[in-house]
Amino acid sequence: MGDYPAKQMQSPLDHTDQIFGPATKHEELRDEIYCQIMKQMTSNNTRFSMEHGWQLLWLCCGLFPPSQSLLKHTQRFLESRRREPLASDCLQRLQSSLRMEPRKLPPHQVELDAIQQNSTQIFHKIHFPNDTDEVFEVGTNTRIRDLIQNISKKLDLASADGFSIFVKTHDKVLSLTDTDYFFDSLRQITDWSKKSKRIKDGGPVNVQYHVFFMRKLWFNVIPGRDTEADLIFHFPQELPKYLRGYHVSTKEEMVNIAALLFRISVNNDKTQLVTIPKMLKELVPADQLKAMSENEWKKTITAAYNKQASMTVEEAKVAFLKAVFRWPTFGCAFFEVKQTSEEKFPDIVRIAVSKQGLTIIHPKTKEVLANHPFNHLANWCSGSTYFHMTIGSLAKGKKFLCETSLGYKMDDLITSYVTMYLRERKAAQTRNQRFDL
Repeated sequence: MGDYPAKQMQSPLDHTDQIFGPATKHEELRDEIYCQIMKQMTSNNTRFSMEHGWQLLWLCCGLFPPSQSLLKHTQRFLESRRREPLASDCLQRLQSSLRMEPRKLPPHQVELDAIQQNSTQIFHKIHFPNDTDEVFEVGTNTRIRDLIQNISKKLDLASADGFSIFVKTHDKVLSLTDTDYFFDSLRQITDWSKKSKRIKDGGPVNVQYHVFFMRKLWFNVIPGRDTEADLIFHFPQELPKYLRGYHVSTKEEMVNIAALLFRISVNNDKTQLVTIPKMLKELVPADQLKAMSENEWKKTITAAYNKQASMTVEEAKVAFLKAVFRWPTFGCAFFEVKQTSEEKFPDIVRIAVSKQGLTIIHPKTKEVLANHPFNHLANWCSGSTYFHMTIGSLAKGKKFLCETSLGYKMDDLITSYVTMYLRERKAAQTRNQRFDL
């Protein structure tokens, strides 16, 4: 609040961490924070100090409530100062925090930036896979699941099921847990990223991050059923997997898809047909580029493109999805790992995670080496350099050990699919019990 000279220069976030950090961990300190802020605001005639005091109290009311014994005094303090711009908002936040779980971490920089501008509305940019973004209002007590519902509603999606919020930092893409508060999740990730960067680079660091909204679980996805989801999410998320050569496809299918992708790129501009040889990397899977000569690709793609003459770009994107949907690898997440368990398998294998379970694939021949449904997995774990799983029973199961830096992603994805199936089974049991009654 600036009433006493600071011993050293600190950022506003350092100050709020110092004030609220211990209280988010220890409930017994929360009343002390409320008392100290209100005490310092009593008979305080310094406008600058009071402005900061109200900002601190606003943050405090959104993080955790005071105890029942202090609650009446806090409410009276706020009600007696109703003329203050932030007083009624503090009261609302206080009422809200009484109904919610307390926050686990101190305020995020975004919250601090907003209140320092005396803005009680907080907005955050959310990116989508089709290279667009939108700004959404996110409150102090907004949970990830609330934000998912809000985004789905605004985008007019048929369902929010299977979608997730992701945070991308300089070296990781992390999926956020539905039940967590948005700003607690952000704080946790940016703090962890700061810590690892500080160790690596030395000295204080600034962490850049982006928030994405994407499909995570590919179930109940039928191309053409929800065009908005197809165009914004399914097409841009499936296209890179196709071009990396993860699917098994015939020459005829590849020519048809290449013509669709060409139409998506140039629409009805036939003058661009001459550029097909230069565009092949954007039209044909990487491992199939040499299946025909450039001229043959051009000739066959041109013929297929002419057959699709009446198609729009949007229709071509849905047609691409319908073509890929026929393959068992549609909607899979693919991971290249080094395995050290199976002598019969190559050292490097490709693991595909889908709603069916885990499929181990030969990366060159694309032959399926093994299928493991989720109910065959006894357990799994991951670290910064590995992913391990036990197939069969815990006692007599077979261990499958992998070296990978993406173990955390595999772990999270498998856990999410298993949780989804358990939730579905529980819901079905509840429905059956009601029916029996």
